[in-house]
Amino acid sequence: MNDSPELELSGVGWATRGQSIVSPIDLRLKRRETLGLIGPNGAGKSTLLSLMAGLRTPTEGEVRLQGRSMARMRRREIAQRLAFVEQASDTGERITVRDAVELGRTPWVGSLRRWSCEDDLAVTNALGAVSMDHLAERDWSTLSGGERQRAHIARAHAQRPEILLLDEPTNHLDVHHQLAILDLVSSLAVTTVIALHDLQHALRCDRLLVMESGRCIALGPPAEVLTPALVRDVFRIHAELIPHPSGGLPVFSFQRLS
Repeated sequence: MNDSPELELSGVGWATRGQSIVSPIDLRLKRRETLGLIGPNGAGKSTLLSLMAGLRTPTEGEVRLQGRSMARMRRREIAQRLAFVEQASDTGERITVRDAVELGRTPWVGSLRRWSCEDDLAVTNALGAVSMDHLAERDWSTLSGGERQRAHIARAHAQRPEILLLDEPTNHLDVHHQLAILDLVSSLAVTTVIALHDLQHALRCDRLLVMESGRCIALGPPAEVLTPALVRDVFRIHAELIPHPSGGLPVFSFQRLS
């Protein structure tokens, strides 16, 4: 098995107007692992994801995508390997849901390759994966926030990436669809980085990177990272992990610190 990193950050940081937003971070993402980004609001999770996606240029350090410096790659090359579902991504166009999901095929279609049956199939499968095939012809403007979020994930699915970045993809979703999206992401044979607010969902990840004030303060398996002391110091709550009665993932019990 190839153990070379899919995505590698070497001293990657970002600052603006003299203020550090993300302090230098070193990270090697293994093939097909799921890395969870957790931390309080304003910790720098979204900024770090945009650096990983190549949407921001690091003010220090380098991002390498499958061994190549991302700074030397064309946008189409990056998009053929990596998909990013942003937290506030939207469209103001008068398009259908299927039209929006078809945008995921853009990196693969151009002057040298026209739209094909393969692209149609990728879009159809992506809509089915998020249970939106029955809404394919619905006007985008009529969708709820949760439906739009699922459609954006379908667009990324249709892109057929090897690396998938998601910024709080369960926002605006009810519990059923939160679990459905997380199950879908887990079923994809891709390397995944997912920013999460829910610590219970974070337990599903292979590793967690905990951020606070733009710094990486912990990195490792959830059982090693999510200690009562860390949760107290970072999230200002008391947390206790309770064994699941059926042998599944443990369950968090939270209490607000007085």
